[in-house]
Amino acid sequence: MLVGYARVSTADQEAGLEAQERDLRATGCTKLFSEKSSSVAQRDQLPAALDFAREGDCLVVTKLDRLCRSVADLVSIMDTLRTKGVALRILSMSLDTATPTGKLMVNLLGSIAEFERELMLERQREGIEKAKAAGKYRGRAPTARRMAPQVREMRADGARACEIASRLHISRSSVYRILSEAEAG
Repeated sequence: MLVGYARVSTADQEAGLEAQERDLRATGCTKLFSEKSSSVAQRDQLPAALDFAREGDCLVVTKLDRLCRSVADLVSIMDTLRTKGVALRILSMSLDTATPTGKLMVNLLGSIAEFERELMLERQREGIEKAKAAGKYRGRAPTARRMAPQVREMRADGARACEIASRLHISRSSVYRILSEAEAG
């Protein structure tokens, strides 16, 4: 079965969503999952499509950027599909992971992207070391640790850790860390 997934970022892109759905139907998709979701918002239909697809099925998208937001996202989706025995077809790239060439291309694209990311991280580390040596880099100030006095005060007033975390917009584990450091010190 061909399972289609279409996504646009905003409600203003209705025509784009309709075009994707048209292309997916023309390809033979009998089940479509569509959504209007920005690149940072929660996507509900993608997990539904991944859950729906069964072994031997093929998930079809019009473009790669409609499916994933990053290489890590692509790798995660590909792992899910591979585990379920589901292929991926990207229409704009004429790429189908049901074929040996398609599998090779996805692996190459993923490997190249991972290589580029590693190079970027290496350059970033070098830049940070250079800035530190010049005394221009101090790093990010820990947000939760700056709130230690408020955490201790709220706890002394009887507030629970989850309430403190919620009101100060820090994690509950940060609250516990600050409180345990206060007890130890």
